[in-house]
Amino acid sequence: MANALFPDLIVNGELIPHSTIAAEAQNHSAPRGKPGIAWRAAANALAMRALLLQEARQRQLKADPQEVGPGKFETEEEALIRQLLEAAVETTPPNESELRTEWEKNPDRFRSPPLWEVSHILCACDPRDKSAREKALARATYLTELATRSPTDFAALAARESDCGSKASSGALGQLGPGDTVPEFEAALRPLEEGQITPEPVLSRHGYHIIRLDAVAVGQRLPYAAVRQKIASAIEKSNWVRASRDFVDRLIAAAEISGADLKPQ
Repeated sequence: MANALFPDLIVNGELIPHSTIAAEAQNHSAPRGKPGIAWRAAANALAMRALLLQEARQRQLKADPQEVGPGKFETEEEALIRQLLEAAVETTPPNESELRTEWEKNPDRFRSPPLWEVSHILCACDPRDKSAREKALARATYLTELATRSPTDFAALAARESDCGSKASSGALGQLGPGDTVPEFEAALRPLEEGQITPEPVLSRHGYHIIRLDAVAVGQRLPYAAVRQKIASAIEKSNWVRASRDFVDRLIAAAEISGADLKPQ
């Protein structure tokens, strides 16, 4: 039953059932004790979907679901919304002048990936095991203090204490590039300066790491020809997002909606 907190949602005369909004609300977070926030977010999402589907049907589009993964296909509603946007949103590819201007704004943005020479000490544990994790952290904290106190002894410390196979090479992992390690490791590695050791142990799926950046080779600036297509793709995506937002704003401005607070951007 509708009330001030959970009003009826009506989009161009189409009533969206409360049960549908309640189901959608499960996909939206809200502070404990404030279900109205999740309800309003769900109502906005469903109002937007209803607008797009109404427009697709008005254009007499026929759903043609595409495969989005191995053996997984779009729903008919997903297909209709995709087809509507494909038909309604038009953009003009950037010309050569626009591409070069974008590149010239800051050519240093476009570089080859860096290479890092890295060593580490691993205190292995299963992070899901609280007891093992706490023991590994205590050990890693102690080893971090030793390594920080005497950086020249890092290799010997790794050879003696590390739980990684790299202990055979005194902790050296060799040259690494972006994506060669787990995300947590790389995130801790990136801000380090040459010779610097992570001030605190770094937790990953493998356990706690004490990381030292031995050397870094900064990526080289790439010429315009090498990044032209990347720039073109980025501009085309940005233009498409802007054009699709304008299209949706026109639908919202022309619609009669109650129970949601959709507004043109």
